[in-house]
Amino acid sequence: MDTSKHTLTTLFEQLGLPADQASIEQFVRRHAPLRQDTTLAKAPFWNEGQAHFLAEGLADDSDWAEVIDELDAMLRH
Repeated sequence: MDTSKHTLTTLFEQLGLPADQASIEQFVRRHAPLRQDTTLAKAPFWNEGQAHFLAEGLADDSDWAEVIDELDAMLRH
């Protein structure tokens, strides 16, 4: 079982995206603000695998849920 703490960096790595701080900030600038009526997993910038991972992580309240929520909040501001 993976007991490591998940961070935005590890989330971006899991999603197959550049995960350094500058890349994360650029991603957020490029895609924010996310419409209030769009769930994070349904955002148009995810591929099918990424969207599935995000939706499943939240639905299952997995150990990824907290950092997925953090990304969601960042994209809404």
